[in-house]
Amino acid sequence: MNIIVNGGSGGIGREVVLQMANDRDNQVLFTGRDEEKLKEITALCTNENVSYLRFDLSVLENEAGTVKEQVFDRFSRLDIMINCAGNLIVTDFLRISGQDARMMMETNFFGPASLIKMLVPLMSRGSHILNISSMGGFQGSTKYRGLAYYSASKAALACFTECLAVELAEQGISANCLALGSVQTKMFENAFPGFKAPLQPAEMAGFISYFAINGHKFFNGKILPVAVSNP
Repeated sequence: MNIIVNGGSGGIGREVVLQMANDRDNQVLFTGRDEEKLKEITALCTNENVSYLRFDLSVLENEAGTVKEQVFDRFSRLDIMINCAGNLIVTDFLRISGQDARMMMETNFFGPASLIKMLVPLMSRGSHILNISSMGGFQGSTKYRGLAYYSASKAALACFTECLAVELAEQGISANCLALGSVQTKMFENAFPGFKAPLQPAEMAGFISYFAINGHKFFNGKILPVAVSNP
C-alpha cells in the first residue's frame, strides 16, 4: 500500500510511521517540520520503504506547488492518508493572540483540508482518508479551560470528515475520523500537566494503523471516539 502520514515527526504520528513501515509491502511517505526528526525516523525504518517531506502545515499555501509536485513524483496512486498533525497552545480564549489562534486552525484544520484536496486525484475506489481529531472536539464531551481554539479546530476537522465522505462517495473513497482521548504525548502533558494518560503513543498508533487499513470496510463518514478516561 502507498501511505501518507501527515504529521509523522513526533508523538502518535511517529509511531504510526514506524508501525506502517514494518510491513515491507507498504511505501510510507510522512511529513513534518523538523528535518532532524524526520531523518532520525527514516533511519529507524530498516525496510527502505520510508521517505519524508519537510514543510510547515500552518503555511501550506506558500509551499503547495512544491509539495504537490514531490508527492506526485513519488506516488502514482495513494491508498491511505492519515492526518495526525496537530498544534496545541494552552491559553484562555480571552487572552490568546490572533496569531496563535490562526496557527492552530491552520495546522489542525485548514492545512489537512488543503492537503486532502491536493491529493485526492491520486486516490481511487477503496482508498481511505483517516483524520485524527480529539475528544476535545467531540460534540458533548467534557471541555477544558485554555483549549477553546484547539477543541474548535478539531471539531471542524471532524465535521469536515462527515462532509468529505458524502462528496467522495461516488468515487468510492472513504473518510473517517478518530477522536482520540488521553495518550501520553508531549502535547497531552502540555495540556494536562501532572496527569498520567492510560495509553502510550505506540498503543494508540497500533489501533490507528489497523483502522487505517481496515476501518473503511465497516465505516464511512463516521466520527468515532477512542477514549478510556476523562480527560
